[in-house]
Amino acid sequence: MKQLLFILLAALLVLSPSIASAHDPGLSSTNLTVNADSIDAIVTLNQRDLESIEAKGEALAIKLLQLRLGDVSLHLASSRVTIDPKNNASFQLHFARRTGYGALRVSSGVIDELPFGHRQLITVCTTDRRTLGERLISTRENELTIEIGSALRSPPTSQGRFAEFFLLGVRHILTGYDHLLFLAGILIVCSSFGTAARVITCFTGAHSITLALATFNVLAISSRIVEPMIAASIVYVGVENLYSRGRLRWREVLTFTFGLVHGLGFASVLREIGIGTSNVGVALPLFSFNFGVEAGQLLVAASVLPIAWKLKSLERFPRIAVPALSSVIACAGAYWFFERIASVVI
Repeated sequence: MKQLLFILLAALLVLSPSIASAHDPGLSSTNLTVNADSIDAIVTLNQRDLESIEAKGEALAIKLLQLRLGDVSLHLASSRVTIDPKNNASFQLHFARRTGYGALRVSSGVIDELPFGHRQLITVCTTDRRTLGERLISTRENELTIEIGSALRSPPTSQGRFAEFFLLGVRHILTGYDHLLFLAGILIVCSSFGTAARVITCFTGAHSITLALATFNVLAISSRIVEPMIAASIVYVGVENLYSRGRLRWREVLTFTFGLVHGLGFASVLREIGIGTSNVGVALPLFSFNFGVEAGQLLVAASVLPIAWKLKSLERFPRIAVPALSSVIACAGAYWFFERIASVVI
């Protein structure tokens, strides 16, 4: 009995941060276009992230982006801001620059004030939309440097972009507590490796479909609908674990269905940083991000399944611990569901 109490306490400690927040710390995008005598930039942030920045108005526009060409700091010549229906603020910035080439250094002036872990995708393009450079910056790595002359002559390889979006996918699944709880709810009742493999395959196939459709703008459903549906899927899995008594005949079908919903949530990550909504290339980010999500899922499964199967050898684990953990999962899902519904209503 002491072992079971220890297991339940450990599970609650692991899951408790997820009740406070089920999302990434934040993603934003900066798209720059290098012209003959100027650089135009569009910086897009969600308004909830802007609330943490002290500067407002013109002072905020000046602070958003820092550009240096060679030894010269480029100054903001003009700016304007627009708000889209998804509550994203897009700052259109115009910087005059001298003719000639050199090292262009791009950094964010506000990333230190954004929520911890926030990342911003910086993309630099030519006027004909050829990508010169791209990087996910953070507080620790807040700079993209491009030799404009050499970049114009020789486009960069795709290896760096693949690695960055792959890692973004891994981070998203490992920090997306709602997705993790859904997977945990599925895996703790799987009795064999074959069952777990079938369930994970169904989830993977389903969210890959909607991730691609949403990223290519074939399917568009508001996050105000998708996010509560993801929470509802967690509630359902937890409740089903409580009442199914091990008879999960339709688990693969249900997992596939809910996987379609979770794929729409994954797509919102790419859309937040401008993939699919601008001229930034879609195919490579989509493939590498999805590959990263799958790698993260396999890492979770490889960690959870051996422990769960080992614990099932304890006589009371299936009878006491599985229902208790499923109750925690269902309660967390219910909390997120009502929180997300309330945010839509308000």
